[in-house]
Amino acid sequence: MAYDNICKYLAQEYPSEFFQWLLGEAPDDIQVLKTELSAEPIQADALSLLQSTNQILHLEFQTLPQSEPPLPFRMLDYWVRLQRKYRCPIEQVVIFLKSTTSQMVFNNEFRDINTWHRYRVIRLWEQDPLPLLANRALLPLATLARSDSPNRLLEQVVAEVDRIEEKPLRGNLAACVDVLAGLRFDKDLVHRLLREEVMEESVTYQDIIQKGRQQGLQQGLQQGLQQGLQQGKQEGVLLIVMRQLTLRLGLIDPGLQQQIEGLSITRLEELSEALLDFETVTDLAVWLDN
Repeated sequence: MAYDNICKYLAQEYPSEFFQWLLGEAPDDIQVLKTELSAEPIQADALSLLQSTNQILHLEFQTLPQSEPPLPFRMLDYWVRLQRKYRCPIEQVVIFLKSTTSQMVFNNEFRDINTWHRYRVIRLWEQDPLPLLANRALLPLATLARSDSPNRLLEQVVAEVDRIEEKPLRGNLAACVDVLAGLRFDKDLVHRLLREEVMEESVTYQDIIQKGRQQGLQQGLQQGLQQGLQQGKQEGVLLIVMRQLTLRLGLIDPGLQQQIEGLSITRLEELSEALLDFETVTDLAVWLDN
């Protein structure tokens, strides 16, 4: 889930970069759409509307090919709901993150007796890293791209992150690299290459480390997220929710943070889903009041 959340963050924060990479367009009139699709609510990973051509780009990030319900049916379900709501062309792309020999990652369609639905599949480990290295918003994904020398590729990604002048952006992308690179590289290697001072420029990373120390999760962002999920303790769930909120809304007001810390595990889990639709801190405050 940590890997998927990082990818959702990148796709929602930098939609034009994904349009350029996947559709060969560089638009400046993109609207990020809410990802909850009725009737029975389900959450897509990322939805962006290119307003000039009234076209939707729907992204799904998969760490493992198995899912329930199966991915091909889910893609059909998403398409039907999107088509019912927006009535416009929809480009669907599934991006598999972790290299696997499973034949399921080569399937790009749903077939039944009278139904045939197709979508696009990208296996990230087969992708040329150069377009990803050239686009700073896609640098975290570049760590998982094709390479005969993966360690050298990781070094290139870190070097490109270091060149970013805007400190908040540099820190947040470094934190994303830290998480996604864990799918391919030993975490100690990633931490050695990512300079600590760069990571500390990220409010997300600072929040995770601070809470991780309080809870004995001193091994950083990735282990803190994973252990919080695995242990199922309230502290772990709170850690993840605060990190997601910081990614989405920035620093959280201490009063709101105190309210969040008082939520039960069930309410924290509900908040982790609801916050994907938050656009401002006001949305968070309204949710808490309700």
